[in-house]
Amino acid sequence: MKKLWIYLAGIGLAACNGNTAKHLSDGVWQAKLHRKDGADIVFNFDVRDSIGKPVLFVLNATDKLLVDDVKQQGDSVFIKMPFFDSEFKAKLNSDSALEGVWIRHLADKDVSIPFTATAGNADRFPVNKPAAANVTGRWATQFVSPKDKDKAPSTAIGEFKQVGNLVQGTFLTTTGDYRFLEGVVDGDTLRLSTFDGSHAYLFTAQVGKDSISNGRFYAGIGDGLEYWSAVKNDTARLPDEKTIATMKPGHEQLDFSFPDLNGNKISLKDDRFKDKVVIITLMGSWCPNCMDETGFLSKWYEKNKDRGVEVLGLAYERTPDFEKSKKSLEGFLKRFDVKYPVLVTGVTPADPEKGEKTLPQLTGIKGFPTTIFINKKGKVQEVHTGFSGPGTGEHYEQFQADFNRLTTDMLNAK
Repeated sequence: MKKLWIYLAGIGLAACNGNTAKHLSDGVWQAKLHRKDGADIVFNFDVRDSIGKPVLFVLNATDKLLVDDVKQQGDSVFIKMPFFDSEFKAKLNSDSALEGVWIRHLADKDVSIPFTATAGNADRFPVNKPAAANVTGRWATQFVSPKDKDKAPSTAIGEFKQVGNLVQGTFLTTTGDYRFLEGVVDGDTLRLSTFDGSHAYLFTAQVGKDSISNGRFYAGIGDGLEYWSAVKNDTARLPDEKTIATMKPGHEQLDFSFPDLNGNKISLKDDRFKDKVVIITLMGSWCPNCMDETGFLSKWYEKNKDRGVEVLGLAYERTPDFEKSKKSLEGFLKRFDVKYPVLVTGVTPADPEKGEKTLPQLTGIKGFPTTIFINKKGKVQEVHTGFSGPGTGEHYEQFQADFNRLTTDMLNAK
């Protein structure tokens, strides 16, 4: 970081010497996060000019994430991601080459990883051979941590679509999906990656006709690594999302009171919620699946709020500090134009007692987001753990159909 600031101090001198200023080249760039183990996490972004200033879109399969906080000072470039409190600080070595760091601001510290990017390279991964297999379909998947070999594998379902060498897809889990994965099958080698400012994932494996083996899953800035394998299985299913967390026996209603971003305490006993269907989302500004659900709920609420329905967010931020939580939430909620109240629980997602401290009537909080449906009598009708977002294709379409059916049934009930 010292080199970067020394460089910034020399910008004016360079200008006086008549050096030509460098600018981010328009078009698609290939970017890499350089892990210490050599497993570079690759992604692409597209730079555009917007009324005289650069903006960029992070590209993952069919998803384009707008990043409009891009600043250039001399040869230094600062890119602030719209969510998840992360940013890039880099130097333009030329119009088509960036070098710097990606920084994540966590609750108690900052962590970073080296970053480079090259303009004019729309490929995510190189392709040298025709694909030896086609991974299109549904795969029963197991993940095992090398640090926890004695623990039972975690399960997921991989769903992929392959055209030629190119692959898009995701992994479905009981607590959500891995969002938009993109990559290639090069010979018998599968490579997939994604980046959104929080998720920074790389998957590699060897593919066969009905099996995927020798998988490696590299996650994030540190040394996160899991082994994975999969077997093709068109009938593979995850546990019912409505059974993962439920109301405790003898309980039918939730009872809580938390402050909104202005510090005003809000409770389900308030007149605003009386005789209405209430949808509660347990979420956090750090959570990519919560981002997808918030995008859906914000638009849905605007279309349906006059039907006698309310939406209420309960935020579990990475710090118990109210002001820091508020700051993290403000940008997140502004981006999605959220008009329903979001309350700060003051409890972190890492707290093993988060359920007991905030919603003791539940058997626990097993994942984010969790969505709770309350009928007009104030009773909890269903609890859904996880969220199948737009990266899951037909599962997202099914989610929307089920969501609308359930809320309509609740609104029509006497």
